[in-house]
Amino acid sequence: METVLDIYKLPYDSLYPVVCMDESPKQLIAETKIPVPATPGKLARYDYEYSRKGVCNVFIATEPLMGKRKVKVTSSRKKQDGAKFLNEIARSYRHAEKITLVMDNLNIHKAGSLYETFRPKKAKELLDRFAFVHTPKHGSWLNMAEIELRVLSNQCLNRRIDNIDEVSRQVSAWENERNNKEAVINWRFTTDDARIKLKKLYPSVSS
Repeated sequence: METVLDIYKLPYDSLYPVVCMDESPKQLIAETKIPVPATPGKLARYDYEYSRKGVCNVFIATEPLMGKRKVKVTSSRKKQDGAKFLNEIARSYRHAEKITLVMDNLNIHKAGSLYETFRPKKAKELLDRFAFVHTPKHGSWLNMAEIELRVLSNQCLNRRIDNIDEVSRQVSAWENERNNKEAVINWRFTTDDARIKLKKLYPSVSS
């Protein structure tokens, strides 16, 4: 935890950017009845019944200090999907010497995923581009990418969408708009805060 918090205190360095990555499922849901559109004085009305059309996955990478994010919608959340997204992140930061990547401990967030997806030479080249920093077990809230996912959900995906192509279109529009605004995350939780508010999580050491 303290390692992650120390990383968040680092000043901006374009050669060593700090990027947070996460993903979230999005259930595809279709209407079973035609919604009643809004009229003056009345809200739009939707039937409580719906039809499930499967699930897609939303990957997100955000650079908090620069107010940039990259989003990709995939049909699955396999190791190969995660590895290919890492490749896209690396391509977005071609100028960087090393990308510090904060992520949780999901099984697809492992270096081995690169070798299961790419040839060894390509996998090693990608691996050398990153410094992986994992949040603690049960501490994924320390990943600022979760904040971005919540914003994405509230502003874009909190409604019924029945196909992955439409999800991709909506997410792309949201990504462009939020990047144009250069919306940053003002992270305030520090190591000093952790040692006070989360004192019970620290080992008890006698003086």
